[in-house]
Amino acid sequence: MNIEAISGAATVAVASTVLFLVIAKSWNALSRTVGSTPSFADSIMHEAAQRFRDELDRLSRSQAIYLSSALVFIVLFLAAYALRAQELFAGYPAWQLWLQVAFLALAAIFAGWRLGRTILARHEVKFMRDANIAIGHQLQQIAAGSSRVFHDVATSAGVVDHVVVGPRGIYGINVVARRARKRGSAFLQGNELTFSQRYGVVPLANIAASTARLEKEISRLLGCKVRVRSVIAAPGWDIGEQASENHLLVNERTISMMRGWRDSSDHLMNEDVQSLCDELTARCRRQS
Repeated sequence: MNIEAISGAATVAVASTVLFLVIAKSWNALSRTVGSTPSFADSIMHEAAQRFRDELDRLSRSQAIYLSSALVFIVLFLAAYALRAQELFAGYPAWQLWLQVAFLALAAIFAGWRLGRTILARHEVKFMRDANIAIGHQLQQIAAGSSRVFHDVATSAGVVDHVVVGPRGIYGINVVARRARKRGSAFLQGNELTFSQRYGVVPLANIAASTARLEKEISRLLGCKVRVRSVIAAPGWDIGEQASENHLLVNERTISMMRGWRDSSDHLMNEDVQSLCDELTARCRRQS
């Protein structure tokens, strides 16, 4: 093995690849900040799973940059090796050349680790996006008529995935996206969502906090006490224990059952519904 040829070719390829990576990342960051506001922003609102769509786009761009960098490195390494780049290191001691190779190997391992993490994160975000879209589409069918659905509603305590507003009440729907196993079921235990067959427990404290904060903000807006009913959606899972004092558990097939989870105190005046829809419309306008 010609260590001088390998070191020379790898050095040329790494230097060029790093330059390519810096330019690509800089351009990517610039394109996100300059001119990122959509046209007709006042008329565009969040779609279902909007934040997951945005995150998936970001991860897809990063993945494309890393894969392109790997291709650039391979092409330039082969080209430099064929053009006898070993002359760059002619006369250097062998230990220095091996040290250079070790450094390049570590750099390659780090780059592969970053690429692997990006691919896995993209895979997970894609699943969460699909789960939220599935629930969002079902809600659109349920709410057809006098109710409206809002997506990715921000509160000071977090984001509520979906909010349904209508004369019969207000529902805050949060999606717990976890890959369903065969014959797997989910059930509520207090403020925890438990999956069968030791597939884990998801605390609902953050969901409860964001829903409670939304309820508080709506009550302040309308000037009276209003309840926001908390619905937990677990797409793909069979539902066991379905209801608790604070939450209703559904999947994408049973979500229509939430329409029956109400009482007369949940009803809203038409004026209150309109005021609330105006407020949520302002919150959910797409700014970037």
